[in-house]
Amino acid sequence: MNALYFERFGGPEVLQYGTLADPRPARGEALVRTRAIGLNFADVYRRRGAYHLVGSPPFIAGYEAAGVVVDSAERVAFADSPHANAELVAVPRDKLIPLPDDVGDDVAAALLLQGLAAHFLTNDTVPIAPGARVLIHAAAGGVGLLLVQLAKLRGARVVGLASSDEKREAVLAAGADEALGYDRWTERAKCFDVVYDSVGATLAGSLAAARDGGHVVFYGMAGGDPAPVDPRLLMDRSLTLSGGDLWNVLRSHEDRVARANALFDLVRDGRLHVRIARRFPLADGAEAHRYLESRAAIGKVLLVP
Repeated sequence: MNALYFERFGGPEVLQYGTLADPRPARGEALVRTRAIGLNFADVYRRRGAYHLVGSPPFIAGYEAAGVVVDSAERVAFADSPHANAELVAVPRDKLIPLPDDVGDDVAAALLLQGLAAHFLTNDTVPIAPGARVLIHAAAGGVGLLLVQLAKLRGARVVGLASSDEKREAVLAAGADEALGYDRWTERAKCFDVVYDSVGATLAGSLAAARDGGHVVFYGMAGGDPAPVDPRLLMDRSLTLSGGDLWNVLRSHEDRVARANALFDLVRDGRLHVRIARRFPLADGAEAHRYLESRAAIGKVLLVP
């Protein structure tokens, strides 16, 4: 099979595309031929060496794809199984999500990992109440655009942060009540009930933007690690700071399928829209990584085998 892989950590230039041995499914696994693969910042972190990887090189990144089971032709997708940046992937059967006929491969690969994250962030980590004032960092990104829509569906008043006029237009088109640039957002001190921070380096500002008694959710570090937080700040202002990690939420096959079907229903009804920024051939994976890291993407980046 052909795959996108790396043998040392570093920039996009360490990525190689070539032939590797076909995976051999173990007991309880299915061999999936991928048709669309989701690219995520987690893949960038792994390529840089910021995330722990099990085994030895060559490393195949990627955790999200849609395709068909080789021995049954069943259409499936997965959001939390490794080695997705390849034509063939051995996936535990309990992590496979059956795809309805009216959900395309591109939509599934663009929706699942980030959509499942946005779903638990708005339903579990902080159940958004009607009227809540919500601030969303990187609101024009893959998770951000979905977070905007899901928070609005729960009745929130949403302010999205984005770095360019084009991105802010996309945030407003997704339903946000307001879109601000990163040169203005710190003016809103103690304004928000909930702040979603996926940038990391902005965490101190997010805590300042939350109202007394508010909640800040840290779920990513696209802009670098946050500075340490003094717990006395949380005490003095009765703030809640929590982490959000999808892997701690997807505990069973039933949970994966139920949450995915909830997202599919919203897409089917036209209440949730999936925006695809660009599609790259898997062979051009290094270019796709550069594009993602450039912050130019509005929506999801896909790799196509």
